[in-house]
Amino acid sequence: MKTALTIFLAALVSVTGFAKDPVIKKEIREENGKKVEYMFIDGIKVHETDPKKQPQPKVVEPKPYDADAAKPPKEAIVLFDGSEASLANWTSGGGKPTKWKLVDGALESVKGGGQAVSKDKFGSCRLHIEFATPKEVKGDGQGRGNSGVFLMGEYEIQVLDSYENTTYPDGQCGALYGRKKPDVNASRKPGEWQTYDITFHRPHFDDDGNVTKKARFHVVHNGHVIHDNVELSGGTGWRGPHSISEYRKHGDTGPLKMQDHGNPVRFRNIWIVPIED
Repeated sequence: MKTALTIFLAALVSVTGFAKDPVIKKEIREENGKKVEYMFIDGIKVHETDPKKQPQPKVVEPKPYDADAAKPPKEAIVLFDGSEASLANWTSGGGKPTKWKLVDGALESVKGGGQAVSKDKFGSCRLHIEFATPKEVKGDGQGRGNSGVFLMGEYEIQVLDSYENTTYPDGQCGALYGRKKPDVNASRKPGEWQTYDITFHRPHFDDDGNVTKKARFHVVHNGHVIHDNVELSGGTGWRGPHSISEYRKHGDTGPLKMQDHGNPVRFRNIWIVPIED
């Protein structure tokens, strides 16, 4: 009976992805005369680089590009299709036109150009987006092909050139930034087009700003599930070398945002299907 119960609980964790809440702890340390916040999630420091404490995700072979699955369904809202006209769907924030460039049918980040922010706003949704990090490799770690995809402008799925590139696991390509590393590293070589298929359920808040229902992610990277119906334990905003933001109350919808991190990362074939909460 004990064995059967153990198997059942293990299966429950596998199916739901959020059978238990992670244990979050914070501490303030004095470093070089300054107070620095450290956050630990289930005993592991945010942005931990020691492979004995936080191993790198297992490298797997990306699956072939599925052209049929990449086509937007009839109910999809197409945010970028490679055309000049679809640039009008994007701003740099505050209503100003995006400074990103149209290059060979792709939307390319411009260093210092700010984020690319959709005019339309969404809550729970299915998102398909394709990206390519620069073919010419420059830098390493977080300085190599860095960008990000932010649901509701808040919750980041990391974009990074993670092909034979070591950095903290919760900042590798596909990470729920600072919160959870991808289950596997399914990255393609620099310059090759990659896909994210994301199912996102928005968080809910009460009138006092408390979270009553956490955000939830199911993410497929190049055909591999890297987050299996995972509840997000808090925000993904950078708060220092070893800390990450908490939830903050916001509206029921928000824009899709792609990050300018100083690298010319390209995006294409971006579409969204709103779904029920």
